Amino acid sequence: MAAHVTLVLGGARSGKSALAERLVLAHGRPPVYVATAEAWDDEMRTRIAEHRAQRDGQGWRTIEAPLALPGALALAGEAPVLVDCLTLWLTNLMLGDHDIPGATAALLAALDRAGPTVLVANEVGLGIVPDNALARRFRDAAGRLNQQVAARADTVVFTAAGLPLVLKGAL
Repeated sequence: MAAHVTLVLGGARSGKSALAERLVLAHGRPPVYVATAEAWDDEMRTRIAEHRAQRDGQGWRTIEAPLALPGALALAGEAPVLVDCLTLWLTNLMLGDHDIPGATAALLAALDRAGPTVLVANEVGLGIVPDNALARRFRDAAGRLNQQVAARADTVVFTAAGLPLVLKGAL
C-alpha cells in the first residue's frame, strides 16, 4: 500500500513551504527535500539559500531534481519527502519543451511509494487572465497539474496568510 500523499497549495509567500516542512518533520524520521528550483539569477540564488537556511540543523537530505522528479522520489526510498515545488518543476518542463502529460503521468506513478510525500505547488489561477499566450498556457498547465495531483492526494491543503484550509482529507 502506498504511503500518504499531501498537496499543499497557495500563492506566493502564503506559508505553504513552511507548512509542508512541518508536515514532513512530524513523521519523526530523517526527511528528504526534493528541490526543483534552478538558480538562474542572483535573486533565485538568494531564495534558495534562504530555504536551505530554514532547514539547517533539522537533518534534511536534499536531492536536486529540476526535471527528474519521479527518479528523485524513487531515490528517497521510504523516507518522508517534501517536493518544493511542482510549479517550478512545470516551469522547467515547459522551458525545455518536454512532454508535460508524460512527465505528469510519471510523477503520479512515482507517488505510489512506501514513504509519505508532501508536495508544494502555487495556485496561479486566482488572478487575472494573463496577457500573453505563454503565460496563459503556463496557467492552464499548472491548473491541470494541480488538479491531477489533488485527485491522487489523500490530503489537499490551501494556505493563505500562513493559515491552512483543508480542502480534502485531514491534517
